Amino acid sequence: MKIAICGMSGFVGSALRGYFEKQGDTVIGISVRKSSDAASIVQKVNGCDVLINLAGASILGRWSKSYKELLRTSRLDTTDKLVAAIALCTQPPHTLLNASAVGIYDSFHQHDESSRHLGDDFLAGLVHDWEYSAMRAQSDRTRVCTMRFGVVYGSAGGAMTKMLPPFKMGLGGKMGDGFQMVSWIHLEDLVRACAFLIEHTQIKGIVNLTSPEPISNMAQTKAMGRILHRPIFFDLPAWLVKLAFGEGSSVMLDSKEVYPKVLQENGFTFLYPTFDSAMVQIAHARD
Repeated sequence: MKIAICGMSGFVGSALRGYFEKQGDTVIGISVRKSSDAASIVQKVNGCDVLINLAGASILGRWSKSYKELLRTSRLDTTDKLVAAIALCTQPPHTLLNASAVGIYDSFHQHDESSRHLGDDFLAGLVHDWEYSAMRAQSDRTRVCTMRFGVVYGSAGGAMTKMLPPFKMGLGGKMGDGFQMVSWIHLEDLVRACAFLIEHTQIKGIVNLTSPEPISNMAQTKAMGRILHRPIFFDLPAWLVKLAFGEGSSVMLDSKEVYPKVLQENGFTFLYPTFDSAMVQIAHARD
């Protein structure tokens, strides 16, 4: 296959590139800038079998007015241009895998792909608009999957690069009351799930890319302390997280209990279904 990835230099994108190249696929990177127009993107996308769009500024941070605008433009403008390019292709990709996020769901219910209990905050609105933009590419020539990522854990980057250092120094602890549910996925399972979606052409629309066993922040904290053999006394109260991150603290404090029903019903198996199994692999890989 010939696979184009927008956002290939990032944590997830580089892992996808390595995986597909090992499979013998041709992988090319696409960079979409403010100056890029659809016609210039067509030159790279046309003739590709699959387009994977991962572009978007990190949601981890303090959401100032300007940063919220960056969160929107880095996702929506890029996706709009990619969709416009697909429409101009004489040989469009048969599959568009577009990144999305579990942040679209509310914090009060359990969710699978059929859930209609969506959030009403900035992040939920952003994800809704992002998915709407991507789904405009759905046609009889192109199939679209909007992949709602949970928190992605791996040994070489992502959230663990921020979580591990305090724990290794004995400064780990829960955030807020610790009861908020964390929906997560190991990087290796995420990559395998993307390949699974490409192969299983009957799947389209919303797909949750999360492990089948979400975990509370408190249970996650205890597991990290146990596996890393470190104490977990230094809790971060909610007010301090909010002081540091403002509105962006919702990413860490809001509960998201999400299940990957579509993947499981179509026969996908997780290598790391539990947080303990993922954490053991990550800890050993970093030793």
